[in-house]
Amino acid sequence: MDQSMNSTNFQNFVNIVRTLRKQCPWDSVQTSDSLRQSFLEEAYEVVESISTKQYNELKEELGDLLLHIVLQSIIAEERGLFTLDDVITSITTKMINRHPHVFGTHDAKSVEDVKQYWEEQKIAEGRESLLDGIPHELPALMKAQRVQERASKAGFDWKEKSEVWKKVEEEVTELKRAETSKNQHCIEEEFGDLLFALVNYSRFINVSSELALQSATRKFMQRFKKIEETLKRQGKSVFSASFEEMDAIWNEQKYDSPAPKT
Repeated sequence: MDQSMNSTNFQNFVNIVRTLRKQCPWDSVQTSDSLRQSFLEEAYEVVESISTKQYNELKEELGDLLLHIVLQSIIAEERGLFTLDDVITSITTKMINRHPHVFGTHDAKSVEDVKQYWEEQKIAEGRESLLDGIPHELPALMKAQRVQERASKAGFDWKEKSEVWKKVEEEVTELKRAETSKNQHCIEEEFGDLLFALVNYSRFINVSSELALQSATRKFMQRFKKIEETLKRQGKSVFSASFEEMDAIWNEQKYDSPAPKT
């Protein structure tokens, strides 16, 4: 009963999107390219809702993302490229083929076994490199971590966390040396190497570099807004206050913040 109702709801939704595509002035002129940026923004809003545990918002954002998936599929159908049914069939087939430990006889005892099989299957399906298939437009930190994880699957990885940290310290030294050269290209290259090494270290301490930086940026924004609020109560603004005044308010917030849960 539930499956039938869900299927009916989904088909109704698809019909609504098809109608919008024909009758709405905005929807009717969209292309795969024109929707590209908003698709990405919707995906980020889904992630934001998960990160902040705003589950009612998550429900709404998942709907917005589903709209983009259906609309992109309908646009492709209009161009004779593929249909929404093709999309669903493709992912259904992939899930069955990639999970032989569930739908077949393959044995997988751990999460790592599953990941290893996935990577082997991707190569068997025609990829020439372990690094193929990583989207070029992923955020830089996330992309770096994905590349490192893939290379690690082939055994190209440090053995100990201490070795990775030595690499971080080495890159710090090289960045400082590059700064003295005044060569901007060299400075940028060494700064990138340092970031890459830090991302590598994040893997060894089980931290998502992307989410960690997002969290740090969010915390900075919250504290900076508190500085603005405090100064406003004092009849000042961030443009009239000195750095020392703002830093003092910042530190008050920092020390007043609750200790992290352990």
